[in-house]
Amino acid sequence: MKRHMHGSLGLVGRLFAILLLTVTLEFAVGTLIYERASQISLQDDEARRLAEHLVIARKLLTEQPPGERRAMGVRLTTDRYDVHWSAASPPPPPLSPELERMRQQIVAWEPTLERSRLWLRLTSPSRHSEINGGLQLPDGSWLYFGMHHSGGKWAFTIGWMGLALIPVLALLIAGWILIRRTLAPLRELTRATEKIGLGAEVILPEAGTSDVRDLIRAFNAMQTRIHRLINERTETLAAVGHDLRTPLSRLQLRLETVQQDDVREAMDGDLEEMGAMIESLLDFLGGEKNPEPLVRADLAVTITTVVDAFQDHGQDVDYRGPDHLEMEIHALSLRRAIRNLIENALHYGQRARVSLLRVGDEVLIRIDDDGPGIPRDQIGEVLKPFARLDTARQRNTRGLGLGLAIVQKAVELERAQLTLINRPEGGLRAEICLPRPKSSRR
Repeated sequence: MKRHMHGSLGLVGRLFAILLLTVTLEFAVGTLIYERASQISLQDDEARRLAEHLVIARKLLTEQPPGERRAMGVRLTTDRYDVHWSAASPPPPPLSPELERMRQQIVAWEPTLERSRLWLRLTSPSRHSEINGGLQLPDGSWLYFGMHHSGGKWAFTIGWMGLALIPVLALLIAGWILIRRTLAPLRELTRATEKIGLGAEVILPEAGTSDVRDLIRAFNAMQTRIHRLINERTETLAAVGHDLRTPLSRLQLRLETVQQDDVREAMDGDLEEMGAMIESLLDFLGGEKNPEPLVRADLAVTITTVVDAFQDHGQDVDYRGPDHLEMEIHALSLRRAIRNLIENALHYGQRARVSLLRVGDEVLIRIDDDGPGIPRDQIGEVLKPFARLDTARQRNTRGLGLGLAIVQKAVELERAQLTLINRPEGGLRAEICLPRPKSSRR
C-alpha cells in the first residue's frame, strides 16, 4: 500500500496568504499614488530650480561684455547645469510635447522668461536623459543650457520603495506570529482530537478568541461525555463477562457428571462456543478505556509464537519470513489480530500460510488459506461487526461475526491497512500493511 500525501496550505498558510495579498495590493496602490504625486512634485521642484538658475545666468551674462561671456558660461556650469553663450543661433527647434508642462512651470516661477523665447528639448530619452534648451538675451545673443536628468524620479521612487518595504516586511512577520499565536489553540485541539480514539482524555485550556474558546469548551464537554460512556460500558462489560463466565464454569464442572459421551461432547462444544463468543464480544467492545501502549517488539517472533501455538494443536499452519524484525507495535492487539486471521483461515479452509515481507517502506503480514474465498461484492461487508456470509464460505458458522471486525480495529490502532483479496489459485489472502518508521529501517 502506498500512501500519497496531498499538501495544502492549511489554515495558517491561507490566512497568511490573505494577509500577504492585502499588504501587496496596499503597497502597490500606495506606491503608484505616491510615485505619481512624487513625479509631479519633483518636476515642479526641478522647474523652480532651473528657473532660478536661468534668471541668475541671464543677469550675469547680460552684465558681461561679449568677449567675456563664454568664460562666464564656463564659471556658471555646475554638476547639474551646463551653461554656454553664443552670439547667434539658428531658430529654436519645436518644443517637445512632454516638456510643455515643465516650460509652463518655469515661466510660472519666473514670468520674465516668457519674453526670452525660452525653449526646451529632451535628448537621449532614458533613465539618464538630459534636458537642453536656450533663451534669448536682450541683445539678441543666446544662452544655452543643459540640465542633467538622471532619472531622479525613478531613483527617488526606488529608494522610497526600499524604505517602505521595511515596515511591510515587519508587518508580515508580525502578522505571521500573531496568526500562529491566534491559531495555536486550534492546533492543540487538532492534536487532542487525534488522541480521543486512543483512549486518552486531554482537557484543553479555554484560550484564544471567543469562537475558539466556545469550540474548545464544546470539545471538552464532548470528550467528558465520551469517556464517561466508555467507562460505563467498560464497567458493564466487566460485570457481564463475570456474570456469564460464572454459570459457564459451573456448567463445565457439571458436564463431567453426564454419562452419555455423545451428549457430553455436544454440550462441551456448545459451552466452548459460548465461551469463545463471550471472549470475542469483550475483545471487540472493550479496550478503549485503557488502550495498549506502543512497545518495541520483534514482529517476527510475535508471529511465530502464534503459529507455534496452532502447530502444537495439530493445525496445518506454517510461517515464512525473517527470524527477527523489530518494530514499534501494539504487540497484544496485533497478536490477537493475527490469531483471528489464522483461525478464520482454518475455519473456512484446511491450512494457513503466514508470510512476513519487507517491501520498500512497508511491512506486509499475509495469511493465505485454501478456502472458497469471498464474493468480490461482499468483501467490504465481512469487515463490519456481526457480519455473517454463510453462503460465501459453505461451512458451519460459529461465533458472532466479530473476528474480522476485531482485526480491523487492531489494524487501525497500528495506523495500518487490512486488505482481503481472492487469490487466483483459490482461497483468500488477508494482508496487513504496516508502515515502517525510519528508526526501524535498515
